[in-house]
Amino acid sequence: MSYWLYILFVLLIIYLVISVLLYYLQDLLLFKPEKLPEEFQYFYENQNIEEYNIKTRDGANINGLHFKVENPKGVVLYLKGNSKSMKGWGKFAVDFTRHNYDVIMVDYRGFGKSTGRRSQKAIKNDLQFIYDKIREKVNEKYIILYGRSLGSGFATKLASTNNPKMLILDAPYYSLRKVTARYAPFMPLSLILKYPMPTYKWIKYVQCPIHIIHGTQDKLIPFKTSIKLSQIRPENTRLWSVVGGGHKNLNTFKSYHEMLSEIITSKPKRIDLSTTSHRVNHHSKSK
Repeated sequence: MSYWLYILFVLLIIYLVISVLLYYLQDLLLFKPEKLPEEFQYFYENQNIEEYNIKTRDGANINGLHFKVENPKGVVLYLKGNSKSMKGWGKFAVDFTRHNYDVIMVDYRGFGKSTGRRSQKAIKNDLQFIYDKIREKVNEKYIILYGRSLGSGFATKLASTNNPKMLILDAPYYSLRKVTARYAPFMPLSLILKYPMPTYKWIKYVQCPIHIIHGTQDKLIPFKTSIKLSQIRPENTRLWSVVGGGHKNLNTFKSYHEMLSEIITSKPKRIDLSTTSHRVNHHSKSK
C-alpha cells in the first residue's frame, strides 16, 4: 500500500469513527438538561402555579406547570429551549400572565422531573398529547403557541397540525440540520442526525398568524434564519427584530417586551387595499 493511500485509509477510519461518535453522543451535544428530585418544590414570586404530571402511553412522565390568572383571556403553551429545566424557565411566564393569559410549561423527557426515552417523535407526541389536554378545556382560538429556540421547531409542528390563535417563534432555526452543519460542515449530518427538526417544512402548513422575534446579533442562530422563515408564508407572517439582541438576552431589551405586548394584545386590522397605493402605477407614460 502506497504512503498516500495509507494516509487516505487512516483519514477515512477517523472520519467514520467521528461519525459514529456523533451519532451516539448527539443527545449530549444537543440537550443540556437539569434534573430535579421528585420532592423539588417550584416557587415563583407573585405567581399562582399548579404542578402536574402526565403519564404517556410508553410509561414516561411529563412534568409541567400551570401558571394561573383570574379570568384568563386564553392560554400560552410555552415550549422552552434545550437547556436547564422549568425551575429557571418559569420566570418567563410573567411576560404572559401580566397580559392576563394562563401559561402552560413542560419539561421535555429527561429534563427536570420528566422521564422517558427522548426522541424527536416522542417529544412531538408528548406535546400533541398536552395540546389535546388543553384543547379539552380551552377553545383553540384562545391558545397561543410560543416556541423559544429549540422549542420553536416543536411549536411550529404543533401549529401545522392544529388551529391555535397564533404562533410566536423566538429565535427559531430553519432546521437543526442547518444549525449543526455550521459547526461540523464536513460530517454526514443528513444521515446521522436524530433531530433534523425541519421548521421550514412544517411552517408551510401553519394557517394561523405567525410572529417571529429574533435578535440581530444572535451568534448561535443568525437573524438571517428568521428572514428566510418569514418568506415561506409571507401572507400570514410578521418578522420582529430586536436590534442588538443576542440568543439568550432578548428579555433584557425593552423593545422585546413592547413587541410581545403588541403581538398579544392587538387585534389584526383589516385593510381595504383598494383605498391604498397597493396597486397604483407610479410610472408615467412617455409622450
